[in-house]
This record gives sequence, structure tokens and C-alpha cells, in this order.
Amino acid sequence: MPSRPATIPTFYLYGEPDRLVAQGFVHLENLDDRTRPSEWTIQPHAHAELSHVFVVNEGGGALRAEAGEIGFSAPCLLLVPAGVVHGFGWFAESSGWVLTLAGSYLSDLLQRNPDLAMLFKEPCAVALDEALIGSVEAILANLSRELGWAAPGHRAAVEAALLSLMVIARRQLGAAEGGYALAEPSHHAAIVARLRERIEQRFRLREPVSAYAAALGVSATALRVACSRVAGASPTALLDQRALLEAKRALLYSNLSVAEIGYSVGMVDPAYFSRFFARHVGRSPKRYREESVSARRA
Repeated sequence: MPSRPATIPTFYLYGEPDRLVAQGFVHLENLDDRTRPSEWTIQPHAHAELSHVFVVNEGGGALRAEAGEIGFSAPCLLLVPAGVVHGFGWFAESSGWVLTLAGSYLSDLLQRNPDLAMLFKEPCAVALDEALIGSVEAILANLSRELGWAAPGHRAAVEAALLSLMVIARRQLGAAEGGYALAEPSHHAAIVARLRERIEQRFRLREPVSAYAAALGVSATALRVACSRVAGASPTALLDQRALLEAKRALLYSNLSVAEIGYSVGMVDPAYFSRFFARHVGRSPKRYREESVSARRA
């Protein structure tokens, strides 16, 4: 079995060197373009500034996302937020499309349509009703056409297609959950969205919650209330969750030592990092890595 890389591979599009993402970047390609040459296996990797929507018309497989695995079968949509370590084991001859969006563009769309924001909180598979397949194919056909030219209204047409696809995904998720929850108050949701963005940029610094509140222009109390109502957790918990996520990624997908991983998430004392990890995960970093590797070999 090949050894883990020193760091988790980060690509632009899969297999392409990472580079800056143009504002408003939207890309659509056939699933076959990269999966067939890779023999239907996509190795774990991440995209720093790109999110994906996979439209699976035929076949299926398993999505490895962070430390978990999500099985899926056609017809369905797969939603993968930017920054998530993911890989695929596809059934041979699966078919569909891969839609890729710049993180900043997606964030703008979701801020203007907050009832869709839950779609990209974590990787997920969304089963599609057979009756919706024609609608999804029509949306993709329109999107492909609009991405190929620059006629008047081009950007508006692209945005309309993207939002139509997201609405289908959101309603399918709501139907699967047995109903539709009320949207979070936009004020609190906006605060938490800004907090998550800042955490993503600065979580390795281990700054106190008061520093985050000051940077966001709100009181620490207002920040705690917003996090409780929207995320069901405290600001400190959100900071710790992000550090733990990065630590788990490194334990699973790199050969960095435990001390190096702790240092990379802002904990210079290896003993403190091990206690922090064990308190939240229930296992030491070393044991977590050993058990995770053993489970994947089984």
C-alpha cells in the first residue's frame, strides 16, 4: 500500500497545480474526463477555494470525505464544500457532470439566498426523484451553453442556472427530512458566516473569542448568542472543531508526526495537543491514526 504523502494534495481542478481562483469562476465538465483516466478512483485531495456539485446520472460509488465515507447511487447530487479533503471510488462506467465554483462566488450566492446555505455546510449526497432528472439535465444544458459564450445577460443566466440547481437540491433534502425548517434569522446567520470565514483564515493562531468578536464588530455576548442559535455551539467550540478537523486530516492523509501536526494547528506543546485531541475525540492522536489506517485496510 502506498505511504501517505507528507501533506494533503491541494489542486486547482483535480490533477492541476494549485493557483489563484478567478472571481466568479464556474466550470462544468463531464465526469468521464478525469475519472476514466484515473481508472474510476480519485485519490484524497482538497481544493482551497473551489466547491463542487457532482451530478450523477448513472452508476454510483463511495465518497470519502474527511474521515468518513458516503455511499451514493444515481440519480443524485453530491455537494463538496471548498477545503474538504475528499476522494472517490466510482463504479466503472458511471456518468454525469462535475460543476466547480469559486468559493467567493458561492459564498456571495449563499449570503443573498441564506435558505440555501445549509447545502454546503458539509459534504453530502442528495438523492434525486426520477421526475427531476429532465429538469436537472435542462439546467446543465443551459449552463453549458452560457459558459461557452458571452452574450448579453450571460452572468445572470449562469447565476440563474446555479440557483435553480441548488433549489432542487435544497428541496430534495427538505423532502428527505420530512419537511422544511424555518430559516435562521439573517442577522445571526450573517455573523456566524463571517465568523466561519475568519476562523478558516486564522484558526492556526488560536486567538481568543474576544479577538474574533472585536474583528467582527460585535460583542462577545452577541457572538455567543448567534453561534448558539445558528450552529448550536459556542464560538470556542467552533474554533476547536476547525482545529480538530485539520488535525484529523493530517493524521489520516499525511506522514507528519503528532508534534508537527499539533504545531500546525497552533499548539506548540505536543503534550497539550495530545490531551486536547483525546478530550474531544476520545482517543490519542497516535491511536486515532492507527485505528483509522487499520479500518481502511480491512
